Amino acid sequence: MIAGLIGLMLLGRSMPLMERRYLLGAVAALAVAFVSPLCALSVALFSARAVHHLLLVGVAAPLLAAAAGRRVRVGMATGLAAGTASLWLWHVPALYDAALADKALYWAMQVTLLAGAWAFWRAVFVAAPAVAAAGIAGGAAQMGMLGAILSFAPRPLYASHLATTVPYGMGPLGDQQLAGLLMWVVGLLPYAVAAGWLGRRGWHRLSPGVPT
Repeated sequence: MIAGLIGLMLLGRSMPLMERRYLLGAVAALAVAFVSPLCALSVALFSARAVHHLLLVGVAAPLLAAAAGRRVRVGMATGLAAGTASLWLWHVPALYDAALADKALYWAMQVTLLAGAWAFWRAVFVAAPAVAAAGIAGGAAQMGMLGAILSFAPRPLYASHLATTVPYGMGPLGDQQLAGLLMWVVGLLPYAVAAGWLGRRGWHRLSPGVPT
């Protein structure tokens, strides 16, 4: 993983300044997700895993999408479907538990989560304003819905965390509820930021004399 992060940093050396900054921001987010103690903590706590996933889909992915400039285009329907499918697929309890038990499947989960979210954010960044707004609303809705399901589930859903949370002062259901709350509240922040960016872009298009 460290070698991959170094490779991304080297790739950024030939990019324009702003795109290089986006790329380095994504590298920093990936480092926190995979190199910091958060990665080990996410094995025990589903709430830490939620933070891990939010760093991938809500921080690293949009920064990597922004770093692509205008060179790559993704349709909104494709991007929203990819982002939604990858996120919901890996929160199916059987698939999630299988991923934590198998190294290859674990990395497949990480790659597809990042790739699906990248496709979504790429579509948002290149779409017309009305289409981008619809995509942001759809992305926020599916994230909030998944968070709500996890928050209000009456029992723990993930066998991987049934016996791992007590040393951290919470039961598996409380840990799962915290994870759902994080996805429901914190997980919506990137969409709010994107909506603000879209509004600002629209304002500057209507007011061309205003400096960007």
